[in-house]
Amino acid sequence: MPLTLRTTATTLTALTTLAFLIPLTSAHADEKDPSAPPGSVSSSAPPEVDANSPGLKLADGATLAPARVLDIKSVVEDLGGEERREDTNEDVTFALQAEVLFPKDSSKLNPEARSRIKAIADEIKAQNATNVRVFGFTDNLGSYAHGVTLSKNRAEAVHDELAAGLGPDITFEVRGYSEDYPIADNTSEQGRRKNRRVEVTFPKVAEPSPNQS
Repeated sequence: MPLTLRTTATTLTALTTLAFLIPLTSAHADEKDPSAPPGSVSSSAPPEVDANSPGLKLADGATLAPARVLDIKSVVEDLGGEERREDTNEDVTFALQAEVLFPKDSSKLNPEARSRIKAIADEIKAQNATNVRVFGFTDNLGSYAHGVTLSKNRAEAVHDELAAGLGPDITFEVRGYSEDYPIADNTSEQGRRKNRRVEVTFPKVAEPSPNQS
């Protein structure tokens, strides 16, 4: 029996709807990121989906899986890996390697570090963010206690520079995590260099929906 115009339209609608439910192949979606520090994991509520919607053509007896939010992550890193920017659905994170900010085993900012921090402050202003997290991290060399102190002092130094440029209306969360939450392998100097870092995270401006003018 040939398809009627109504059946064809319903089938196309179902295919179009399912296309929006399936992420692009270039997107990166994580069930859970165990390397993310507390307070830096997306907590968006999943969207509501009507399983009885006529726009969804399912086989007899089939049901929709529970809806969940896919946190799409975009990562941009400079050529030397000294600075990395990560964008998710909700947040922007800048990660600066300690070598571009501080002398070895020090929490005193280099003169050139201020221009990098200012660029981050400008982005915070552009996003109209009022809550900013500044987290410090080290590699696994030396004692854990020393790493906690050094990473916290470095985070405080970046916080002080940001606060000077952003004013009093920003709420900061500043922490030092020592060697916890590595982003690279600590068995090589290249990996340890990436782990010695300060991360600045803040909410991004929500993009308007396609239906908004």
